[in-house]
Amino acid sequence: QVQLVESGGGLVQAGGSLRLSCAASGRTFSIYTMGWFRQAPGKEREFVAAISRNGHRTYYADSVKGRSTISGDNTKNLVFLQMNTLKPEDTALYYCAASPLASEYVNILMAGNYDYWGQGTQVTVSS
Repeated sequence: QVQLVESGGGLVQAGGSLRLSCAASGRTFSIYTMGWFRQAPGKEREFVAAISRNGHRTYYADSVKGRSTISGDNTKNLVFLQMNTLKPEDTALYYCAASPLASEYVNILMAGNYDYWGQGTQVTVSS
């Protein structure tokens, strides 16, 4: 099993920045891809960003591309999502997710390809 704990969410004004963190524990050696998803009230969970185990591959949703950066620290089993120029439409509950599948072989934009999920951290962007 893998446990994921997110942190770093909060209330920020439009144009501001936040850095989300995800701490992984347990059988972290089984993880090949880490991702961030978000879910706003009344909407489906959507992909935000993902990173391969070695950090060489990163993926972003068009909605956050150019404003966000995903990174990882394998020595500490941490994954980060730096979000800049935040917009009210970024308001959502942000989830960290871990997949035992390599991004080269599966569609890591799909939530169904992730086996482990955190509880989420709330991001609220005021206009």
